[in-house]
Amino acid sequence: MKSVALKAYPRSQVQRAEVTKLRAAGRVPATIYGRQAAPQNIEVISKEIADLLNHSVSENLLVDLTVEKDARSKRLALVQEVQHHPLSGKVLHVDFHEVAESEQVTIFVPVETVGEAAGVKTGGGTLEHVMFKLKVRCLPKDLPEQIVLDVSALEIGKSIHLGEIVAPPGVEILGEKSRTVVAVAAPRAEEEVAATAAAPAAGDVEMTKEKKEDGTEGAAPAGKAGEKAPAKGDAKAAAAGDKKAEAKPEAKSEAKKK
Repeated sequence: MKSVALKAYPRSQVQRAEVTKLRAAGRVPATIYGRQAAPQNIEVISKEIADLLNHSVSENLLVDLTVEKDARSKRLALVQEVQHHPLSGKVLHVDFHEVAESEQVTIFVPVETVGEAAGVKTGGGTLEHVMFKLKVRCLPKDLPEQIVLDVSALEIGKSIHLGEIVAPPGVEILGEKSRTVVAVAAPRAEEEVAATAAAPAAGDVEMTKEKKEDGTEGAAPAGKAGEKAPAKGDAKAAAAGDKKAEAKPEAKSEAKKK
């Protein structure tokens, strides 16, 4: 990766209110750290860092950082992390990682695909990105902005694994070789049909159970099998008989007392 020039300035503002004023003045707070020196608070001009990011394929940038009033004229650094405003997208903070030209660095590189997968074009499948970034190790000058994969030959059910990717010269791709990076999945309609055909009985049982519960909800307890519910007249007669039956023992007990 070719380095680009960027000018920075020492920064003393660290409180939230001070940093807010700094951003309002068109500056972005930043930090540079590395093995060669202690971490240092710096600031860069908002427009300059935004232009660099907008014209780059990814946010993996190698910069020749010139810090004003610094003893070293230039400091080679990687843009390690960029914080953006969630709504406006403006750059809020940048972390720079100072490196040496002869020092291998480990960084995540974005994955991009080219071509239209055969399983998508002719079979109606879906191209799925399982890994959007790959972890690589290399010298700063060999750092790729992105890793491009040609998916034209992928049929339905096929995938590209980490171990199958040919790394750029001087670059080592880290991670388990069996991990899937991209794959072509079968059309969703076929999956739904297969899932429906696999368990039709379970749905019928559930439906029958729900109907039974709805039909009996709030109903009075049923009598013995074969018994009919009494009519209104029979119910009155039964009630009167019960009252007479209750009164008879009381009458006998009164007679005994006399």
